[in-house]
Amino acid sequence: MKPRITLAETTFKDGNPLELQEHDGRRYLLVHGQQICGPATRATEEELAKLAAAPFRPARQPRIWLVGLGLGHMLGSIIKELPQKRAVYTVAENNSELLDWNRKFYPDTPLNDPRVAIESDSSANALNKQSGCLHAIMIHLDSAPLAAKGRLCINDKRWLSATYEALQPGGLLAIASTRKLPTLTRNLEREGYEVVEHLVPAVPMAKKPRLVPIWLARKSRGIA
Repeated sequence: MKPRITLAETTFKDGNPLELQEHDGRRYLLVHGQQICGPATRATEEELAKLAAAPFRPARQPRIWLVGLGLGHMLGSIIKELPQKRAVYTVAENNSELLDWNRKFYPDTPLNDPRVAIESDSSANALNKQSGCLHAIMIHLDSAPLAAKGRLCINDKRWLSATYEALQPGGLLAIASTRKLPTLTRNLEREGYEVVEHLVPAVPMAKKPRLVPIWLARKSRGIA
């Protein structure tokens, strides 16, 4: 049996440990031994990028905001889906060590793309500066930075309101998770979004794939 190797570790401000491990050539981010990013989330991150990018393939300068870096799979996928030369991909990631790990352990990290910008603030305050500018906001809830008081961003009404104001009319808030969230659709609709929920296989090649949710929340074109 091949051993698990801890490549790097750190501690969040709330005291929770974050580890980057490798096993049999695969790498994982873990908190208390639970995978938050890696093989279990990669397919979903790639599908999230495809769905979020679809309406904006004709855009000359798509502006995409990613909440959290993880292991760079979501960033790499959206760059592949929207490769326009004038695109701007902003990664809102407040863990500088995670940025360092990506650069150290992934020499071909999409962070090296000159169209990528790093924002150290993932809160509503940073989104408020983007008023009406963004085509899409993407977030995988398992690996995204938390909001105030350790809450998920989507449970912070101020953050949700900020996403709506930051998007262009017709823009998308694209959300993925490894578990169902029964109240999320209703909360997004209360902010003014038109919401569609998709169920996609977590591991597409599995014989009996587990289905995980993706929400596409669209800002109405009728509201400036």
